[in-house]
Amino acid sequence: MKKLSARRRHPLAAVVVLLLALACTGGLYVLFAPTDKAAADETAQSLAIDEGQKLYAVGCASCHGTGGQGSSDGPSLVGVGAAAVDFQVGTGRMPAQQPGAQVPKKKVIYTQPQIDQLAAYISSLGAGPSVPTKGDYGPGGADIAKGGELFRTNCAQCHNFTGKGGALTHGKFAPDLEGVSPKHIYEAMQTGPQNMPSFPDSTLSEQNKKDIIAYLDAVNGDDTESPGGLELGGLGPVSEGLFGWIFGLGSLIAVAVWVAARTAKAKKS
Repeated sequence: MKKLSARRRHPLAAVVVLLLALACTGGLYVLFAPTDKAAADETAQSLAIDEGQKLYAVGCASCHGTGGQGSSDGPSLVGVGAAAVDFQVGTGRMPAQQPGAQVPKKKVIYTQPQIDQLAAYISSLGAGPSVPTKGDYGPGGADIAKGGELFRTNCAQCHNFTGKGGALTHGKFAPDLEGVSPKHIYEAMQTGPQNMPSFPDSTLSEQNKKDIIAYLDAVNGDDTESPGGLELGGLGPVSEGLFGWIFGLGSLIAVAVWVAARTAKAKKS
């Protein structure tokens, strides 16, 4: 104890303690400080948010408010997530051309990098669904039969059996899904745009969404042919039954009238 006490009173003891403290601090910083890549990613994200805010102020703030809080002309964007922005802006639905029962798809006016910047800014306002990756909506591991079953259960009421779309009430409609990119179909299921209900992972899992996308690609692909001939728009049994009733039964009635007329004429002669 006497030796230790003597060392504490040594003139260089304070310097040694300071050097040890600095060494420990430096080691902890190296251990827990963000890597160069993480710092670069954080900087890029910050720049994307700044650029997105500028784009938002010009093209979106007049309807959705200066801070995305919404107004009488547009809903709040807080918490909608990057996926909603990528879908709405990436399909040309936003910015809206004019108010109406439903905003239709139109020509996209922003580039994909600009859409990503807008999505980054909106995401910074509140957590929401992120933009899916190719692994989420790609065909790998998808079950087309299961996708057809899920689509008929959850989607066919509005989009009909093969995704050809259909009319709804009060001027609204379910759009045709043919030619829509798999990413945008996935995002629509995630976010529930306009009149469509949302299907989060708790309702339809990521695999379920992938299966539905694979089914739509199978029934609407470029090489797809209707095994029954003319598909009548793929609208299902109602339109095809109506066609059979009007033209099939009508033809039989016409033939019966013609036979009766010929028979009556033959009897008179």
